[in-house]
Order: sequence, then C-alpha cells, then structure tokens
Amino acid sequence: MLFGRLKKNPIKIADKPVVEWKYTTCGYCSTGCSIEVGVDANGEAITSRGVGSADVNRGKLCLKGIFEHELFRSSGRGRVPLIRKRFYEPFKETSWDKALDHSASEIKRIQETYGRDAFAIVSTGQIMTEEFYTLGKLARGVLGTNNYDGNTTLCMASAVSGYKRSFGSDGPPGCYDDFEHTDCLIAFGSNLPEQHPIIFWRLKQALEKRKFPVIVVDPRVTMLAQMADMHLPITPGTDVVLINSLMHVILDEGLEDREYINAHTSGYEEFIKIVEEYNPVMAAKICGIDEDTIRNVARTYAKAGAAMSIWTMGINQSTHGSDGVVNINNLNLVTGNIGKPGGTSLSITGQCNAMGTREWSSCSGLPGYRVLEKEKDREDIAKFWGIDPEFFPKKRGLFQTDIFPAIETGQIKGLWIVATNPMTSMPNTARIRKTLEKLEFLVVQDAYEDMETNEYSHVYFPASIWAEKEGCFTNTERRVNLIRNVIKPYAESKPDLWIFNEMAKRFEQGQKIKFPETTEGVFDELRQLSKGRMLDYSGMSYEKIESHRGIQWPCTEGAETGSPRLYTDGKFQHEDGKAKLIPLIFIDNNERPDDDYPFWLNTGRVVEHFHTRTRTGKVGNLNKFSPTPYMEMNPDAAKELGITHGSYARLTSRRGDAVVMVQLTQRVAPNSVFIPFHFHECVNRISLGLLDPHSRQPAFKQCAVKVEPATDQGTAAVRNKAARAF
Repeated sequence: MLFGRLKKNPIKIADKPVVEWKYTTCGYCSTGCSIEVGVDANGEAITSRGVGSADVNRGKLCLKGIFEHELFRSSGRGRVPLIRKRFYEPFKETSWDKALDHSASEIKRIQETYGRDAFAIVSTGQIMTEEFYTLGKLARGVLGTNNYDGNTTLCMASAVSGYKRSFGSDGPPGCYDDFEHTDCLIAFGSNLPEQHPIIFWRLKQALEKRKFPVIVVDPRVTMLAQMADMHLPITPGTDVVLINSLMHVILDEGLEDREYINAHTSGYEEFIKIVEEYNPVMAAKICGIDEDTIRNVARTYAKAGAAMSIWTMGINQSTHGSDGVVNINNLNLVTGNIGKPGGTSLSITGQCNAMGTREWSSCSGLPGYRVLEKEKDREDIAKFWGIDPEFFPKKRGLFQTDIFPAIETGQIKGLWIVATNPMTSMPNTARIRKTLEKLEFLVVQDAYEDMETNEYSHVYFPASIWAEKEGCFTNTERRVNLIRNVIKPYAESKPDLWIFNEMAKRFEQGQKIKFPETTEGVFDELRQLSKGRMLDYSGMSYEKIESHRGIQWPCTEGAETGSPRLYTDGKFQHEDGKAKLIPLIFIDNNERPDDDYPFWLNTGRVVEHFHTRTRTGKVGNLNKFSPTPYMEMNPDAAKELGITHGSYARLTSRRGDAVVMVQLTQRVAPNSVFIPFHFHECVNRISLGLLDPHSRQPAFKQCAVKVEPATDQGTAAVRNKAARAF
C-alpha cells in the first residue's frame, strides 16, 4: 500500500471563473514545465494548467504543478520586515528602509571589525537567474566576501564537480529528447516517477514508440525499478566499484569505442591500470551484484548504438558522489556516448533553478562559468562591472557545508540566508541550531516568515515568491524559460532583485557598479557576458523565450533556437580540448551497519512533496497524502523486532534519534530502511553528513541505524494518529 494515498479523499478541482491565463514556469523541480496560471476578475490566482505547446511537458503537470497557484496565499507568508536585537527576543515590525539600513550597518561593522570574509552569504536554487546574477554582483563586487555559496551544494555539487573534472566545465551535455534516440538507459540512484514525474512521462512516451532496455541501479525497489527490465539492488555507496567493473568487461572484451577514446580523451593509460583491477568476480563481493549480471549489463550498454545514463541524489549525496559522477562520465566516454542523440551523461537536477545558480550566481567563482583562479576572468568581469580586479579574491572561498563550521570556530560572525532553510536542510540539526546561536548578526530573506531558520535571525526580509516576480529559470536540459508576473507581491513582500539592488545602494562600492532596475535589463547583461562562451545566451530575448516555450543554451546571436546537446564536435573545455578519463579507486570510508546499528538508512523523495515541505506541507491537496513522517521497513526484519505495520518505531544513529510511523513493504531489503527526506525532523537528526572531498556535498543517503519499537505504542494518541495517517 502506498502510504496515505489509497484511503484519502480524492483530489477535487473546482470549476473556477478564469478571466485571464498568464504564462509562467513551474517553480518546484528542475524539469522546467511551462504553466499557465488562471486569474479571476479580482486578479487572484485560482487555478493552474500545463502549456500544450511547450516541448518540455506538452500540456502535462505533476501533482505539485497542478496546485502551484495555491502558494500565493499559503500560510506563513511574510507580510512586513521584522527586526530584533537578540534572536530570542520578540520580533518588531519595521519599514524596509530601517531593515535594510540596519542590515547594511551590521554588515559594515562585522567586515570592518573582523575582515570582509567574516560575513557570509548562503543562497538557494529557487530564485531567478537575473536575481542570482545580481546577488553575485553584490556579494563579489560590493561586499567582497569570499564566503558565499548556495544550497545547491547539498544536492548538485557532486554533479557540478564531476562534470568539471571530466569535461572541464559544468553543464549537462544531453537533453530529454535523448530518450527518443537511445538504445539503452541506465538510471543510477534515480526514481523518476516520484522525483520528476514529467521526465518519467517523457521516458514512457519514448518506450511506447520504440522499446529499449531500461536498467535501474538502486538499493531499493523504487517505482522506476519496478518498471525496469533489470534492477540492480546495489550495496549502498559502491557505485564506483560497479561502474569500474562494467568498464573492465567492456575493455576486456573489446567493446569500447577506440576511435572516440583516441580522438577525444586523455589519460587512458593510467585509467586502464585501475579498471583492470575491478574484475566482476572481485567487484561482485563488494557491490552485491553478481558477476553474470555485471557482464550482461556491460555488454548491453556497450553494444547499444546509443546509450545514456541518468542520475540524481542517489549518486550525488554520497561520501564520494563526485567520483560516482566522474565514473558515469568515464563509462560514456569509453563507449563514445557523449554529444550524440541518445548518448549522454545527464544529471537530473533538483531545484527549479539550480542550473541558474550554477551558471550566473558567482557562488563558485564569477558569472558565466568563469572562475576566480583565472586572471583573465577576474579582469573581464571587473571591467564589465567597472571596478578594480584586485577587489576579487584569487580563489574560491568556503562551500556552504564549510561556512557553518567556520561560524562554530568564530571565523564567520554574520550571515545572510536567501531562500533556503539550513535548520531543515543541513545534516545534524542539533549542531546547526547551536551554530546559528553563535552569530552576531543573521538576516533571513524568505517568502515564509515561519521557516525554522528565522527563529535565530535578527532581521527578516519578506520576499516575493515565484510568479509574483519576473525572470528566467534554467532547467535540467539547459532550457531557459520565462516566469511572467502573475499577481502582485503579497502584502509588503518584495522581489529578491529589488532587495539586492536596495542593499547595494547602501555601500560605497555599490555606487561604482550599475545595477539594472528590471530583470530584462539584467538579462541583457547576461547576454553580453555570455556571448561566445559555452553557455551563450546572446541569441535569446524574453519575447523569443516565451514564444518558443523555452530555449536551450548555447543560443548564439542570430540563431533561431538553441542547441540540444553539448560536445557534439568532440571538443571539451579542458585546455587540450579533450575529456579526461580519470582513474578511480574505491575508497570505503562510509558508515556501514554493524552489531550496534544493523540497518542501512536510505532516503529519497515522494511525488507529493518537495524538499523540506516548506511549501508543499501547506498545500492541503498535497500534504494529505503524506502528512507525517514514515519509514519503509521489510516485514521479515520488522517481525524479528516485534514491529507491526502502522506502529511507531525509534531510529537511532551515532548522531541522534527520531520516531517514525512504520510502513511494511518488500521494496526495501531486510537490512535496510527508507525514509522520505522531506521529513527533515527525522532524517537530518540521524544522517551521516560526511562531506565529499571534491564537492563538499554531504552524504545524506547512507548511514547505519538501530531500529526498535517506540515505547509509547499503547497511548490512545499514538493509535489515533496512526489511524488518521493511514
């Protein structure tokens, strides 16, 4: 039984009097669906529908998109700026000028007292590309702090790192249309039906036209695994071993694309020395996939005319997620599956505009995939912004996951959090709570006043959400799409662009730089800065984007539309123009089950929720399907522990504990349990959080836990709560 879904009331969509439909783009996941929001005679948003002429979703929407218009008036929205002297005192309402003046004064005080890097900024994947660029201009060009990052470090950093290591640059090389052309698909740690339902629908459409093998690598029997031709229930954290072994078979049997390897890759000689060590007999003992299956999958993938790999958090959120991404790239390089229809390494991105922050926010360097380490990049941006290039640091500062430990040790005294909620998204919640208490000044900028991190702020900026603004998102396949303003901002909330511009005015350095007042003005700067680069926007305009229902970059000046794939000419972004084959050994530093903590804990998504439920938890037609934390557990394992379906169990790790309702299912192995990560009050109390050495992304996916019946099962409250949930 799917938790809570069979016995709940069905969804009801009322017949509503729409007087105008307004075009926009979904603000949830990275699929990038085009939406029209219907408004009534009072200008209120009352319904949503998919756009049939949009190539991405072709009129379809998932459950979240159908009810996205309800976010405009959802509970907990911030009305006015708030201020207080100490975080444990009550807030007082204030004006925007006073809130901004005080914040600017505190930032100046901290930087003058402790140095520029003592004030940090943690951003998001949720605001618009024009806002990301403007925040980057403010952080890098005005405040000058080098401790500036986004919450995409928690979800996509390993994909970014892997692409850079292999290809010389970030940027997913493929597109959704590759489903139409591929002859074999491997999904690593990706459960499309629940994570990205519209992308899954695109896959199903392709399979209906032309059958090709679908192989799923996942410890759990996910919905995608249930429909796949082959399911490989891998031992958690051993993806590098499996992929090395697949390549061992491919190279040993002469199934590689030797012409492609010789022409377009470097490092083969060192690479082959490592791969030779991972024969299927040895690999099977580590990754839990038998040697015959490894050989069969390797041959199937290598002999396909075109083969593609997709992945999501199952790879990224691991102790060595970056290596996992690099090895997926290695697999596709040795088989010649980069830059051609149906052949790709396609990271399925998480947030609606995670790509926008990767491209333009300057979190990892400077805008337009430029880096701080390159003198020419520093000089080009300094000249464009009209400042001294020496104002920029010479290398990237701390990642988000390193910023919080730096607060602990006193290196960072002030923090500005934009549209993210580390109290719910970071591992080890208790530690984050103590960390935020140490700050001399915290400003939170968010659409929701009741978000947990705001409990520790000194100033709160109420920001507008999604289609209360205007600008662009970039989706998984590099498609830039437009968000038109649907309704005016709620109460006194303001667009993030306005907030950043107003803050810049309060600094002397900000007077030297032009900050366009409109998003279209900002977009023109993106077009100029991207011209001739890999992520070329120069051929785009707002009108053109809307008429095409999104345009993929690169889109050069004068081009009618964009380019669906990267590296079609075999030229990569490393200095020699070649991709790197990178040898990888398996580093087994993961936390594993033992006698004290005998179960693997795995996490993932369910279709009705998004991230930590800040939004979906307030939409009744979504929240009712999964209203309370729950855990999937194997019936045989539960029986041994005296745990029954619908009862409560306590999970304990070396970091904390949590109580969850139990759903018994054969989808998980007897030595594993699974919890949707949307219930941060459970997952982040017990997750490992060990950081990947390349991407600094936390390992949310695998850790060891103990499971036991909760001690208060007999209370009426617990029984009633369980009955309501089911």
